[in-house]
Amino acid sequence: MTYAAGMGYWDALAPAIVLLLIALAILPWVNRNNTTVRVIAITVCLFLGWRYMLWRIFETIPSPENPIDFLTGLTFTAVEAIAMLGATASQIFLTRTRNRTAEADANVKRLLAKPQVPKIDVLICTYNEGEDILDRTIIGALNINYPNFRIWVCDDGRRSWLKELCDRRGIGYLTRPDNAHAKAGNINAALKNLAALDEKPDFISILDADFIPLPDFLTRAVSLALDPDVGVVQTPQHFFNPDPIQSNLAVTKVWPDEQRFFFDIVMASKDAWNAAFCCGTSSVIRFDALQSIGGFPTDSVTEDYLVSLRLREKGFRTVYLNEILSLGLAPEGLAEYTTQRARWSLGFVQICRGHSGPLKWGNGLPFVDRIMLCETFLHWSATHLFRVLGIIVPALYLILDIQAVHANVIDAIWYLAPFIVVQSAIYVWLTEGRVLPLMTDLYQMLCASEVLKSVWSGLLRPNGQKFKVTAKGGDRSKQFIQWPLLRIFGALLFLTAFGIANAFIFDQSRPLAESSAIAFFWSWYNLVLLTLCCYVCTEQQQRRTGDRFDVRVPVKLTVNGEQRDYFASDLSVSGMHLIGDLPVPVGTPVKISFADISLEAHIRRTTQTGFGLQFEATDKAKMSVLRYIFSSPRGVTSGNIKPHLLARAVAARVFR
Repeated sequence: MTYAAGMGYWDALAPAIVLLLIALAILPWVNRNNTTVRVIAITVCLFLGWRYMLWRIFETIPSPENPIDFLTGLTFTAVEAIAMLGATASQIFLTRTRNRTAEADANVKRLLAKPQVPKIDVLICTYNEGEDILDRTIIGALNINYPNFRIWVCDDGRRSWLKELCDRRGIGYLTRPDNAHAKAGNINAALKNLAALDEKPDFISILDADFIPLPDFLTRAVSLALDPDVGVVQTPQHFFNPDPIQSNLAVTKVWPDEQRFFFDIVMASKDAWNAAFCCGTSSVIRFDALQSIGGFPTDSVTEDYLVSLRLREKGFRTVYLNEILSLGLAPEGLAEYTTQRARWSLGFVQICRGHSGPLKWGNGLPFVDRIMLCETFLHWSATHLFRVLGIIVPALYLILDIQAVHANVIDAIWYLAPFIVVQSAIYVWLTEGRVLPLMTDLYQMLCASEVLKSVWSGLLRPNGQKFKVTAKGGDRSKQFIQWPLLRIFGALLFLTAFGIANAFIFDQSRPLAESSAIAFFWSWYNLVLLTLCCYVCTEQQQRRTGDRFDVRVPVKLTVNGEQRDYFASDLSVSGMHLIGDLPVPVGTPVKISFADISLEAHIRRTTQTGFGLQFEATDKAKMSVLRYIFSSPRGVTSGNIKPHLLARAVAARVFR
């Protein structure tokens, strides 16, 4: 007997409706950064979540009299409960947040007042990236306004052209005879070279080959490392190109990249619990502290997280400055995206299995870090496994009549609807729309197979795993289909659709009122989810060879000695689009001036609103434009996300 016994559908749905109305009335008017408000909101969410979970555990597992149903239901419920434990820990950590901008403002004055500011060596780590990507990062690093730093390119590809480029730009070039331990080994080899110098650095800064620092990056970051117990200052990763979900679903203008939730929300909360960690690129690390732990650890492919743990064992803190201080390339294709997530999941499993694992007592790891490691492990394992089972379980019921959840519709509404409504409302409020249920499930489903393989591989064999580089700068000029993933999602889509047809068309004997109805509606949600997965597997053609940035800057265009005024609408390294009437024929050479930059160019094409220019192909022009582009944050999605605009964009992509 359940509390929902004797109720009608509207009676069961009433609590969810009331809670939704309360959330809509209160949440928009309260401060999302207030700890008390966050605690109250998340406590309500956890109460409803565990109310639902206890119902699942004690009321919905099938009877042992049917062994197949019982074992399937027990397994599914156990995975869901374990995933709920991980989600509970995540939500508890979200009860706090920290913004260090004011602290950085004050500390910058202290820093610049010193007779000698700390020496910083900027290490640009590269393996196989192309010249355009690397030169962009080098030019950005040269534009840093910090008064005491050196730049080194750490080349694990041992390329002669890159050494020549470094010599031409006047920066250091380091390499080594092998590629042992991948990126961590590359950095450690560089640390040995730096330690042998007469003037050793006080800090090092790590930049991935595709991450361009903004001018204030070092000044802002190192200002938070004035206290001697600060070992790492981490800044967020922002991207100037869309990730594969944004581009393949055509939602770039209405939906941010997936990492915004992590870097804007999660890391700020972890910092409030004194448990922020190094994420590799865009970080500043105390040189002596790093030397005290023997450099970057090599027993995990996520060496960046592990370096924070090892430093924490020595008493050094990692702090987080949530400001846009660098811009980089997000994974450009779905294969690169899943490879990156698989590496992260493998690395966390290796950490949990190793010396700095959460269950290794005596390693000096604080309790909060142990909980966070467990939470992250459960995210990669149980949460992704539950997402996959959420596709398979209803299909098993509709096709093979394996009933893993023994419940009726009214009970499901009574227990589940309030939890879904409140959790969705709180996450939308807390993250300013960066978390929406369908999009969260989409991101998890897309990488679930690769993540679960990596988790299993790391559990069985934590040592000797190969570091898989996230490829950048590939050819995107043609449409491309990710067939391995499309076959998986296509097969699941077929099974789900066949299950619905089998249960409600071919076999009309099943009642719609009980468990079959739950499976039916659940399967329709899965159809939508899997359809979007299939669309994401179709990589869209990118006609432009260079990244373009939205700008609104006045431009003076000179033709045959006559000057005209225009406004630019976008800008790239190679060209610019101007709004207005075409003054002369296509192909005519012109001279343009904007933001203290003067360039030779020619008119390349016309558009509906104006015309495009192509700049002269000189090194001076390239450096001038790049310095201007990366003098401030550009191409970064910000502000509140509007779900109705996202829904409209997704619908336009699917039905066009």
